[in-house]
Amino acid sequence: MSGRMQARMSGQMAGALAAGRGEQTAPQGWRPVGGGACGQLVRDFDWAATSLGPMAQWPAGLRSTVELVLNSPIAMVLMWGPDHIMIYNDAYAIVAGGRHPAALGGSVPLIWPEVWDWNQAVLEAGFRGEPREHRGAHLVLERNGVPEDVWLDLYYSPVRDGGQVGGVLGTVVEISDRKQAEQALRTSQDRMAAIFGQASVGLAELTLDGRFRRVNGALCQMLGRGRDELLVLHMDDIIHPDDMNENRRRVARLVADGTPFTLEKRYRKPDESWVWISSCMSRLDDEQGQPLALIAVKTDITERRRVEVALRDLNDTLEQRVGREIAERDKAEAALRQSQKMEAVGQLTGGVAHDFNNVLQIISGSLQMLSQQLDGDALARKRLAMAVAAVERGAKLSSQLLAFARRQPLQPVVADLGRLVTNMDELLRRALGEAIDIVTIGGSGLWNTLVDPGQIENVILNLAINARDAMAGAGRLTIELGNAVLDEYYVNNLLDVASGQYVLLSVSDTGCGMAPEVLERAFEPFFTTKAEGEGTGLGLSMAYGFVKQSRGHIKIVSEPGQGTTVRIYLPRSMQAETPEAAEVSPAVSGGSETVLVVEDDAGVRGVVVDMLQALGYRVLQAEDAQDALQVLQGDAAIDLLFTDVVMPGPLRSTELARLAREKLPDLAVLFTSGYPQDAIVHGGRLDAGVELLSKPYKREDLARKLRQVLQARSQAMQQRRRQQEMESRDRLLPPQPVLPHHGSLRVLVVEDNPDSLEMVCELVGMLGHTVTGVGDGERAWTLLEEQGFDILFTDVSLPGISGIELARRALRGGCARRIIFSTGYGKDAVEQLDFSASLLRKPYDLADLQAALDMPL
Repeated sequence: MSGRMQARMSGQMAGALAAGRGEQTAPQGWRPVGGGACGQLVRDFDWAATSLGPMAQWPAGLRSTVELVLNSPIAMVLMWGPDHIMIYNDAYAIVAGGRHPAALGGSVPLIWPEVWDWNQAVLEAGFRGEPREHRGAHLVLERNGVPEDVWLDLYYSPVRDGGQVGGVLGTVVEISDRKQAEQALRTSQDRMAAIFGQASVGLAELTLDGRFRRVNGALCQMLGRGRDELLVLHMDDIIHPDDMNENRRRVARLVADGTPFTLEKRYRKPDESWVWISSCMSRLDDEQGQPLALIAVKTDITERRRVEVALRDLNDTLEQRVGREIAERDKAEAALRQSQKMEAVGQLTGGVAHDFNNVLQIISGSLQMLSQQLDGDALARKRLAMAVAAVERGAKLSSQLLAFARRQPLQPVVADLGRLVTNMDELLRRALGEAIDIVTIGGSGLWNTLVDPGQIENVILNLAINARDAMAGAGRLTIELGNAVLDEYYVNNLLDVASGQYVLLSVSDTGCGMAPEVLERAFEPFFTTKAEGEGTGLGLSMAYGFVKQSRGHIKIVSEPGQGTTVRIYLPRSMQAETPEAAEVSPAVSGGSETVLVVEDDAGVRGVVVDMLQALGYRVLQAEDAQDALQVLQGDAAIDLLFTDVVMPGPLRSTELARLAREKLPDLAVLFTSGYPQDAIVHGGRLDAGVELLSKPYKREDLARKLRQVLQARSQAMQQRRRQQEMESRDRLLPPQPVLPHHGSLRVLVVEDNPDSLEMVCELVGMLGHTVTGVGDGERAWTLLEEQGFDILFTDVSLPGISGIELARRALRGGCARRIIFSTGYGKDAVEQLDFSASLLRKPYDLADLQAALDMPL
């Protein structure tokens, strides 16, 4: 491969690796296993946006052909369906040049318009079931921004699916370098003809002892030396030492008896590189048969030898490659087993947690109600306090089990871990004691991360307590924060860890350390080396589950006698830090509103009703969702629906909440559960806009949460009334002309490439606008619903929700006033939309961006 093509390949592969896409769900038992950047792009590509549909729906013929393409070292491209959608491998990406990776998933006529006439004839023949072959085809392609003369050997084969031709498979062998070399050789031959007749190969006349006496231009070109330079040299001066003895032996015999020979040997060029030459030598005699000179006909076989070596290496490494494939398969099977194990543990833990937390709720609620009735009986109050403490330990145990099984309902916010650790300083010093020196190291420019503050504080505290125990109460605890990048090489052997930018939280101690066998089991639940009664063995398990649920990575480094370091990597967030919520007043207050309690467990329902009535609320109750619907059909003015998440019957709690709000739009909804399953928690995170009170809870927690939810309801009602008043007033005013906006706009930027996202946000901020950036459509939709924006600035292709669908939702919900699409695919990517939008074609400059933002809203 030429240096030019190597450079092109390196650049394209780097570009492909930087343009990752979101995950796609593949059919069970199959995902394309092709390696390289293109294999990753095919697995991550949003095929649902093309006529091929989601990968899970691909026909068998398409799947098997894609597998062949991605695992082939030869350039191959599959053109599938009536739209001729392109799927290709790494070798073809080199042929595509600057059109990669945009060509992946693109249509042939749109990607290669300048040779569509050629491709159209080939594709029409292929879809008729006719294979085609074109050797040495000369085409002019604009694959790197300028027209290029390209020579290709092309082989087209129809690919059948269910008896019908579903696509055409093209195999491409670029021979441009060879053709150009052939042209250069022909030119050289024309020049050499004037010197050495019509010779088309390297020619040399040597003395009988091996010195050059006459050479032609072809040989000078092979050896990279001028004629005058060669004519003062002996063959041995430039022959490789390993080939010298055999060459001398053959030459001696040739001089002695005239036996000609052909020998492949290496010659040294002035730049110290070596060129392989096949040398056919014969003897030139006089009329009497006496030797006069030696004649050598030389051919450059460097490329042939390179191919032979490559083939030999390929064969030598076949076993290694098979071993790697087996290792990858074993890794995938291990990941599947681990996933199934975690799922089974999660299901078991969830079922236990649901019933266990219901029991704890009954006990907790009864104890709290009982505490209101005790007056001066000190012994009874002491026993009551012991019972309450036992309930709290049970609740903590249940929470840790859910954390390990990744079933916690996380409520993440964009946080600065440096500020969070600083705020924990006093708590940590009280928990660890004066004999432990706490050192905090924080790097400047620390990135933000999306994390549940309460849970990460709990993880840090658990790690600190583990460190205290490992140091026997005296030593140094170091908490270090910094930015980190996990590259593809690092994550290659990890399960469920994506490459990218992370915030690193490291907790180190100077304790006893862990032996290898202990380190191997450190994350197992209930595994502990502490004496009985000194620990549950759930601290590290909880940390592991929480970090995984937060899409992060956790690693322990430890040696006996050398201390332990726990490193936690949490994904970087491009959003601004979420302002800290105001602290909740410790005062507990009730209210007079009407609350509908929906709970299938009679014991829990009875305790909750008593607690609510004691707080002054008017309470209605139902044992399941169907019963609750009957209550809602009545005339009662219900202010808040307080419902368990998991209930028997066909009607789910979330559907009950939706139906209830259809009848009572201003109804407040508060969910409660000891294990919310997947009803209101998705991706390990509590759904946006959902309020949850986890079981078991205290009377004070219930009172505060009720007032918080009811106050939010009151504020929403007031805001809705003000909005209605403004709309009524606006209808009475004459229409006003819309003028271009030159002030500060609220802009939401959605871009899945972190570097591009950071760049766009910086440019928009430079133009004086208020900007927020996110990396996927789901988080963007949450922000749009919560805040609303003047402009939605989004890429077309996004992981999850596409940019077009996100824009459609934003306009339909009134969450954005104008849409700007940023794409590298051209106008066809956003044509035939059912709404108005602006298009900004990548790459663009600051002036283009300003012009797009300054258009009238």
